[in-house]
Amino acid sequence: MSGKLFVIGFGPGSFDHITKRAREAIEESEIIIGYTTYVDLIRGLLTDQEIVSTGMTEEVTRAREAVRQAEAGKKVAVISSGDAGVYGMAGLVYEVLVEQGWTAAEGVEVEIVPGISAINSCGALLGAPIMHDACTISLSDHLTPWELIARRIDAAGMADFVIALYNPRSGRRTRQIVEAQRILLQYRSPDTPVGIVKSAYREREHIVITTLADMLNHDIGMLTTVIIGNSSTFVYDGKMITPRGYQRKYTLNSDEQALKPHQRLRPENEPWSLEAAALQGAAALGDSPSLAAAPQERPASKPVNSVSAPVDSAHRAPAGTGTQAAAATPYDWAAQALQAVNEAKGITAEGTAAAATAVASGTQLHRPAAVFVPEMIFECAVSPGVANKKFTPLQMMTLAQAAGEKGELEYTPHHQIILRVPTSNPEEVTAPLREAGLILTPVGDVLQVKACDFCDGEKKDAIPYAEELQQKLGGLEMPKETRIGINGCGMACYRAVQEDIGLVFRKGKFDLFLGAKTVGRTAHSGVPVAEGIEPDKIVPLIERIVARYKSEAFPNERFHKFFQRIGELEGYAWQEVPIPKIENAVCGD
Repeated sequence: MSGKLFVIGFGPGSFDHITKRAREAIEESEIIIGYTTYVDLIRGLLTDQEIVSTGMTEEVTRAREAVRQAEAGKKVAVISSGDAGVYGMAGLVYEVLVEQGWTAAEGVEVEIVPGISAINSCGALLGAPIMHDACTISLSDHLTPWELIARRIDAAGMADFVIALYNPRSGRRTRQIVEAQRILLQYRSPDTPVGIVKSAYREREHIVITTLADMLNHDIGMLTTVIIGNSSTFVYDGKMITPRGYQRKYTLNSDEQALKPHQRLRPENEPWSLEAAALQGAAALGDSPSLAAAPQERPASKPVNSVSAPVDSAHRAPAGTGTQAAAATPYDWAAQALQAVNEAKGITAEGTAAAATAVASGTQLHRPAAVFVPEMIFECAVSPGVANKKFTPLQMMTLAQAAGEKGELEYTPHHQIILRVPTSNPEEVTAPLREAGLILTPVGDVLQVKACDFCDGEKKDAIPYAEELQQKLGGLEMPKETRIGINGCGMACYRAVQEDIGLVFRKGKFDLFLGAKTVGRTAHSGVPVAEGIEPDKIVPLIERIVARYKSEAFPNERFHKFFQRIGELEGYAWQEVPIPKIENAVCGD
């Protein structure tokens, strides 16, 4: 009879989370080998199998016994909690087999049965803390030198990984978790969310969400997994949540405006990306007009890495000519990138050289603690006023200073300028703009109040109502981008009737138009639903219309479709707009 060796991960310990294949492999096995506590967890699945259980530190003994029994023709299951390939028995079993000259073709059959690792099971109980790059680090120095573990914690902290700490503390090992906290506090805020899960999905399950500063005040032992969030992890309603990407949106007045799908992957909206860095380098040398330029817009004769490599040692190409730069090695580009980063931080070339020498010799440099703070794309609409359409020179200068070298200013047909600039501190940008008298509103699926200039302020009677609508409704989050257009006289030259909600001030009262459709073959002006609305009633009326649209519309449903679907708004009925019939053109001679 040929033997077989199963290495089984049975997940967190509850029967609900053991895979079908793991159950089958356990039933098929004649011998079960595992740590005593793990055997007890699956005892309900065992029948008449022979059991070999050993203590915590006897992993090698278990692996050797499993191989010996399998080579004797038995079907053997080596069990691990979580996943057998993550701090489990899979590696040790293979090490023993390799030591004995095993090959897959001629040796015993080996099947690794995967299970749910603690980072996954504990992450599910905590919420969604593992949505971005994450790593697992075992604090047990039973098989790994502590100095190496400490360097890994340091590297993970500096790189802003979400970190799952396995084997964080035992009766003998108590200092490791303290040292891990100390190292991470060099890079993370003391308020960084931390989840502590003990005995996940077992009878004595215990879950705590705390902070990096307070984590040691809670019970942490060998049955515990500690998950430490990154710089963007937050806690909401008792759940740890790590956004899938670093912040790519601008928050203004608590309304978060996400970038549209077609905008998310632009280099200017991912300033940390390699593409953005390459475009910035090319722009600095005159190879690209702006950071926003797409890769295909660069001249074909100008490669992205078209900068000279630094002279540092004999084996690298000297700086100077394009030909020499083209022959540069990856080391050259890495050295140049390091130099650019250090120059941006004010570190001298001598300091850069010392760092490179230290890295090459294996020396660890003492460096100041740093906290990784990701930049987000600060995005908002800027205007000088509702009726006022004139920027002052001072306002334009303030706006240019806010954009800086990396920012972007986009003129729109709606008497606004869209400001986009990467920053980790939005208040530094907004405060000077507001002091200059500019109006800032969110962009995206929000409500925008558009008004004419009231004949440069001469026809001023409707201005207070336009400004009140802006104050109460401007920037309000909506199911879809929505516009209120306001004209100050019956000429309606500003085309308010072509907006979602149109107001025309005529003979001292307002006419109301609802549901314009501005694009497509069936485009039409708003439905004229009312004439002669008293001015003191117009703002409350528009507030009610907007509130109903906001609460009852489907996601992404445009205002005109909403009005058509429900058929009535504040007593005003939808009217089908005649669609002209387009005849095919008659061919000429």
